[in-house]
Amino acid sequence: MTRKPEETHGTAESGVTEGAGVTERGLRLTVLIGESDGWHHRPLYAEIVHRAHRAGLAGASVFRGIEGFGASSMIHTQRLLSLSEDLPVAVVIVDTEERIHAFLPLVDEVIGEGVVVLDACEVIHHPGRKESR
Repeated sequence: MTRKPEETHGTAESGVTEGAGVTERGLRLTVLIGESDGWHHRPLYAEIVHRAHRAGLAGASVFRGIEGFGASSMIHTQRLLSLSEDLPVAVVIVDTEERIHAFLPLVDEVIGEGVVVLDACEVIHHPGRKESR
């Protein structure tokens, strides 16, 4: 997600909030899968992250759930060793609407069972801060 020059002037129209950084509209893609899901002998979550990286998306993160259930209706939990083998995993990617929509076919290609969620969001960019020492 790139900043537009007109977004740096500090006005409400520019999307700049005093002290907060530059804001813009974005789209959050969340892929909900199981930890044991795979693609060509690789964890599916890793495949999605690497595809997002190759596609030049702004970033991707993977979150491992501690408990959940999906299409099978079986509750997977880290509390019981026998049910902790397929914990829920969420892959979250945020970028512009256009870039996320262009990336969706790459997700559809690898996902067999799971859920894809798209949410409109507001992205706040914080410029890097120099630490004073």
